[in-house]
Amino acid sequence: MVWVNAIVQGMLLGGLYALFAAGLSLMFGVMRFVNLAHGDFIVTAAYLMLALVGMLNVHWAFAILLVPAVLGAAGYFNQRILLNRVLGGDLLPPVLVTFGLSIIIQNALLEVFSADSQRLNAGWLDTASFQLGGGIAIGALPLMMFLAAVAVIGGLQFIFYKTALGRMLRATSDDPAMVPLMGGNNGHVFAIATLLASVVVGIAGIFLAVKTNFDPAAGPARLLFAFEAVIIGGLGSLWGTLIGGVILGVAQTLGAQIDAGYQILAGHLVFLAILVARPRGLLPKM
Repeated sequence: MVWVNAIVQGMLLGGLYALFAAGLSLMFGVMRFVNLAHGDFIVTAAYLMLALVGMLNVHWAFAILLVPAVLGAAGYFNQRILLNRVLGGDLLPPVLVTFGLSIIIQNALLEVFSADSQRLNAGWLDTASFQLGGGIAIGALPLMMFLAAVAVIGGLQFIFYKTALGRMLRATSDDPAMVPLMGGNNGHVFAIATLLASVVVGIAGIFLAVKTNFDPAAGPARLLFAFEAVIIGGLGSLWGTLIGGVILGVAQTLGAQIDAGYQILAGHLVFLAILVARPRGLLPKM
């Protein structure tokens, strides 16, 4: 039952990795754009949650609504003002710009919050759990993370395939040169896609703040987990992102069950094995 428990915990951890990855998958699916500052925005959201609840004593309910809203607005204006200027046929300018953003964000967080590791106390959620018998327990917080991941990805899937906005996003993804001829505005559509991705980043940051310790340099590791989940699941596949996150989480918890030092390594090895066997991922859309 120890191994079964490890698998269950890994699946729940995969929900957090899917939240890390969903926004990245959306931006790549619409704009073919890889944001190297994605992990740093997640950490920024975590620090914003920490500042609101832990320092300014803002009520949890208001902070949970405010963090995604702030990240969404920041993502929209960042795309309109800066990132749209570097999009085009050459992949290098967006990579360089977002790499620069990553460095700026890390140093800004370091100046404001110091290099000390932080974590937001979630109160009773930290220890609340549901006993399933046989030595298996599901923590309330990990369960919330997994359900949030399912809800977020389901919501994005609905927006992408069942709404007028989704049709515009898919049209821009398929043929961005044709959209202006139909009365669309690529810059605005790209910014809306980034807004949606940034709202997901805000949600991921909230869970990061209460799940584990973080510091200003934690962004690149979050980006790596997001990349691995996206590539395992398949580029452009939102539900594949969830599957990729679950596979990555299970691999890590099983590795930790063997030896604590193998946790991260096991995830990387599974990622490498899937990349060799299926270079386009398990559920590729493009």
